[in-house]
Amino acid sequence: MPNFVYEAYSDTGKTLKGSITAPTNEEALARIRAQGYYPKSLREQKTKKSKGPGATNAGKAGPADSGEKKKAAGPSINISIPGFDKVKNKHLTLFTRQLSTLQDAGLPILRSLAVLEQQQKPGPMKTALAGVYEDVSSGASLSDAMGKHPKAFNPLYVKMIAAGEVGGVLDVILQRLAEFLEKAEKLKKRIISAMTYPAAVIGIATVIVFGIMIVIVPKFIEIFDDFDTDLPYVTIQLIEFSKWLGGPILPENLRDPSVTVPGLVWMVFIPPGLIMTWKLIRKADAGKRILDEIVLKVPVLGGLVRKATIAKFTRTLGTLITAGVPILDAIRITSETTGNEKYVRALQDVHASVRGGDSFAEPLRKAKVVDLLVVNMIDVGEETGDLDKMLLKVADNYDEEVDVAVASLVSLLEPIMIVVLGVIILGIVLALFLPMVAIMTSLTGG
Repeated sequence: MPNFVYEAYSDTGKTLKGSITAPTNEEALARIRAQGYYPKSLREQKTKKSKGPGATNAGKAGPADSGEKKKAAGPSINISIPGFDKVKNKHLTLFTRQLSTLQDAGLPILRSLAVLEQQQKPGPMKTALAGVYEDVSSGASLSDAMGKHPKAFNPLYVKMIAAGEVGGVLDVILQRLAEFLEKAEKLKKRIISAMTYPAAVIGIATVIVFGIMIVIVPKFIEIFDDFDTDLPYVTIQLIEFSKWLGGPILPENLRDPSVTVPGLVWMVFIPPGLIMTWKLIRKADAGKRILDEIVLKVPVLGGLVRKATIAKFTRTLGTLITAGVPILDAIRITSETTGNEKYVRALQDVHASVRGGDSFAEPLRKAKVVDLLVVNMIDVGEETGDLDKMLLKVADNYDEEVDVAVASLVSLLEPIMIVVLGVIILGIVLALFLPMVAIMTSLTGG
């Protein structure tokens, strides 16, 4: 029977080391817990190759063992494309909720990981879970195993799992983590849903206007050329824009010889170019700081970003403190996941203040990144020892304010879009029909 070496925590938090004999990893973990200890790491003394999620440690055939043995495959090449190997938040949220449910049902962690790994479709999440299973089955703690896959499990996630393992309340921590991720995902979906309609209207309107410029305007150009009439300034500018936009696409007699590449091509590549430029600028600390400052000062949008950022960092920090993560680690992790450089610097000041034995609220008051009400609530939370509860209340309030801000932004965008589109259409109509009126007047001898 295999012999396992373990490291565990006692009820008082003291680290203990020892060995235990058991038929499987799961049984060894169960016997350690039965002694009142909280396992941190477990490894078999004799090195044994893991059979993977498809098989149990007792040697029983699992789904991966059924059927004939597969022939040895040739060398595999793993190609990692930046941005495509990162686990999506919605997949992580679903996994966390499922793992929380399985732990509440009393299923061993290894069995839970195996079940969830088999349910995953091929992709980054499945790959990460397979690696986590291998490490945990070899005796590593769940948090250490997850920490090896930062593109699936961020520092916040790993720290909360570690706190749950140390306190022996992994099921409770998973439930809180699932609720935290679900609220964040829900807020993100609300914002995307609210912005879908304006984006669709703008996109359709742009296609229609471009269609008019490339298909309809050239017909009028031919009519104007046939009658050799004097054109208003606005009509001349419209024609020049049409020739630039269509370029070589237009009939040869209507082309502008100076245009070799259709302006439409430039219009298609400008948005991706702006996005790439934005990302390159944000790679530099100074660029990130300047851009974040500019975004916060944009009317309406800046207020929305500010409220969303406050909701995010207060909920993150409150959840970490509730999970038992040390306050300094919680502040550091929160600053790394905030997303706005102005708030990152404010939280770094808070970290320095708390580490020096000072208050949490004072640096926030000096930074002026949150309302005075938020500072006062945090101050009261420090005095009463309920900082985590106060932070979560602030997050709930700002979540509601974000909903109101998004609704206001959409309400504001609708009339703006109508006015802008009306002005564009009116300009095109006037530019095309003013010369037509002049032509009809000259033909009737008026």
